[in-house]
Order: sequence, then structure tokens, then C-alpha cells
Amino acid sequence: MFSKIKQVQELRSQANQIKKALAEESVEGAGGWGKVKITMDGNQEVTKVEIAQDILGDKSKLESGIAEATNDAIKKVQRVMAQKMSSLGMKFPGMN
Repeated sequence: MFSKIKQVQELRSQANQIKKALAEESVEGAGGWGKVKITMDGNQEVTKVEIAQDILGDKSKLESGIAEATNDAIKKVQRVMAQKMSSLGMKFPGMN
């Protein structure tokens, strides 16, 4: 029983290590032909949004650009997460 508790504590410690390491990472996703940019940290928190002035008047293009930029940033963050976990010797299905 104590070995299980120790394993849980070790996993919690590893998770905190990964979270801290990922918070230091930054990726930028782009959409709308580069007119919308979203920056995220490695924990998938949006840290910055940039929108070109000329796209503001077109609601449809703006919405599409935001979706594209967000999805692009998420994909990039997932790659960074997989690399970080792999470098720590952790392997999870679908993340390697």
C-alpha cells in the first residue's frame, strides 16, 4: 500500500515538473493568411492575440482566422508537450 502512495507522489511530482516546464514554452499559431496570430504557452493557455487591422471589418474572415490560428497553436503545443514528456522518459498513447 505504501508503495502505491509513493508511486502516486512520484507521478504528482513529475506532473508538476512537466507543468512548470511547459509554462516556459511558447508557440504561435496563425490563421487567416497570417492576419490572425494566437500565442499559447505549453499548458495551452492563450497569452497573446494579434489581429491585423484590415481583417477586422470582415466578421466571417475574422472568425475563420481565429479558429485556424487557435487550432494551429494547439497542434504545436501538443507537439511540444509530447517532446517534453518524451525527454523525461514518459510515454503516453497518441502523444509520441
